[in-house]
Amino acid sequence: AATRAGIVVREVEDMADLRAVSRLLAAVWGRTPEGVPVHSEVMRSLVHAGGCTTAAFDLTGELVGGAVLSPGGTPGSTYSLIAAAAPGNADRGIGYAVKLAQRAWALQRGLNAMTWTFDPLVGRNARFNLAKLGAFAAEYDVSFYGQMDDDLNGTDEADRLAATWVLDSPRAIAAAGKTAADPTGPAGDAETLSTGPDGQPLATRDTAGLWIRVPPDVVALRTSNPDHARAWRLATREAFVSAFADGLAATHVSRQGYYLLTPGDTA
Repeated sequence: AATRAGIVVREVEDMADLRAVSRLLAAVWGRTPEGVPVHSEVMRSLVHAGGCTTAAFDLTGELVGGAVLSPGGTPGSTYSLIAAAAPGNADRGIGYAVKLAQRAWALQRGLNAMTWTFDPLVGRNARFNLAKLGAFAAEYDVSFYGQMDDDLNGTDEADRLAATWVLDSPRAIAAAGKTAADPTGPAGDAETLSTGPDGQPLATRDTAGLWIRVPPDVVALRTSNPDHARAWRLATREAFVSAFADGLAATHVSRQGYYLLTPGDTA
């Protein structure tokens, strides 16, 4: 994956590299009144505690991606705090290469699970997490970060889905080998369960499972029409909370922005 992206990915520990990663993350998320998303001194402490900061460099040596991983809360687990590609480097495969490097780092140390949270309304990231990596989500955290104030989240409440990546599972292996199924969305005769803020079906059900639709670009919507973006958050919040209470898990996101939720084994 790194070769295809034209990068070199490695673990970094010295302060110069950690400061560079911190600056990259600030360039992506912006700064808040509290400062940068993750301070270099915090990264240094996490590395000392058994975590990992991963950096991606292009062939000229320029930093183009970074991620921060900490020990997890249960034996054999890790927690991914943040990961990003530098601005202007989307669609190069940098994020994918960085996540696979984190996966390899963890498996080499006998760690087989990774958890992180993500914005359920950002369909592009959700597809990356569930379809491309093979993670799943079965936990919806209402207002996980409270009201945020940065370039990507706007000023709305920050609900989050918790992703679980079982690193040696059949799902993760199939995703890495690009052999996983890739359904496109609900069937034409799917039953409509609820309607979205745009008047179109939001939650539908067919023989594949429950489908929940998100808007095509909520980041732009938060700038152009914050009230409409907030309505999407409330509608999808209700749908996800109800589905998870029924024992379902989100196991896929289509290119069209439909989550697929199914019961049973998520490994």
